[in-house]
Amino acid sequence: MTDVSTAPTLVVGLGCQRGCPVSTLRALLDQALAAHQIPLHEIKALASIDLKRDEPALIELATQLGLELMYFSSEQLAVYEAQLSHQSQIAFERTGCYGVAESAALALAEQLAQAPAKLLIPRQKYAQATLALAGAA
Repeated sequence: MTDVSTAPTLVVGLGCQRGCPVSTLRALLDQALAAHQIPLHEIKALASIDLKRDEPALIELATQLGLELMYFSSEQLAVYEAQLSHQSQIAFERTGCYGVAESAALALAEQLAQAPAKLLIPRQKYAQATLALAGAA
């Protein structure tokens, strides 16, 4: 039996505008992973804010990738404010937290690994979407 505890738990946090096409999210994901030489199969799950629970592109992306998509409330995400690379006033006005992608990635990595998480890919913005990747050992 191999010890999987050494492999970091990698998760992707996503934020997007309403009606963002799934192709935009996929392009952003593929771009970010390629730039950081992270194979797609190492991503354990996707995360976003609960306001996006019915966002078709997020659901479609999770389905395409065969990954679980988890949602967090703005209250759950707000605790990660100090760890964000970028604090968006617009995001705060719309969602109650200063960064959806980064906060969601941190929250999910921490939840899955039961250990502190850190941002491995800070907020990337592309068209109507943002992405961040967090890992926890």
